[in-house]
Amino acid sequence: MKRTMRSGILAIAILPLLSGCVASIGSDGQHVHNPTLGQQLVDLKTAHDNGAINDDEYRAQREKLLEAK
Repeated sequence: MKRTMRSGILAIAILPLLSGCVASIGSDGQHVHNPTLGQQLVDLKTAHDNGAINDDEYRAQREKLLEAK
């Protein structure tokens, strides 16, 4: 139970950081991050392979990404 909870917290903390390195500059001069679906899936797989998220979390996040596109 503790490991699952720790993994969930870690996943929540890490996933925003795994949004990819794709960036552009918007009209107001601010950086806009627009990772592709492919990059998001690669980042998610990397988090899973490195143990940051478990199988269930990986499947749920992957499904959410695929449904959103």
